[in-house]
Amino acid sequence: MIALIVKIVLAYLLGSVSGSLLLGRLKKIDIRGQGSGNAGGTNAFRTQGLVFALGVVVIDVGKGFIAAWLIPALDIGAAPGLLERDLLVMLCGLAAVIGHCYPVWHGFRGGKGAAAAVGAIIVIEPWLLLPLVITWLVTLIMTGYVGLSTVLAGFSLVPASWAMNDNGLMIFSAVLGLFLLFTHRENMRRLRDGEEYRFERIYLFSRKR
Repeated sequence: MIALIVKIVLAYLLGSVSGSLLLGRLKKIDIRGQGSGNAGGTNAFRTQGLVFALGVVVIDVGKGFIAAWLIPALDIGAAPGLLERDLLVMLCGLAAVIGHCYPVWHGFRGGKGAAAAVGAIIVIEPWLLLPLVITWLVTLIMTGYVGLSTVLAGFSLVPASWAMNDNGLMIFSAVLGLFLLFTHRENMRRLRDGEEYRFERIYLFSRKR
């Protein structure tokens, strides 16, 4: 049990390393004071451009991957059985996502969890990337809303996990989907009020200028 707790805490601490804030220090900026005020990849792209945003995504996806892949394998306790290891990988992945959103190193003000979640999913079940990416792209192209696309992509993992007949994976997917909905609650409120930012450059039905 102690080893389990230690690994989950380590995954959280790794998840707390924010790509945008780390790179922002090199540029002497804090993107939480710009744009939407969020420390995620979308706000990084809007305020700092493509190159900066790509660097943020690489770091944030990478930390989710390492948290789910390397930390569960650390030899700091009794070796878990197969089912226990699968659970540990999911718990470490979720801990990294929580760390991404509420980073202890950055005053508990981070991103919204999507990039770190992708990194963890690569380890947990790579096939889930297929419905995730398809749902995200189709929703973004059809609506232009990044937040809505991310939330629906998260929930797309639930039926995909059900189709795989994996109850543990389905529970993980449901928890992740609900968490992404929670972290994107302001996006949903703005969408309801007609105030949400629309990504016009990819929105299929944007007006031609």
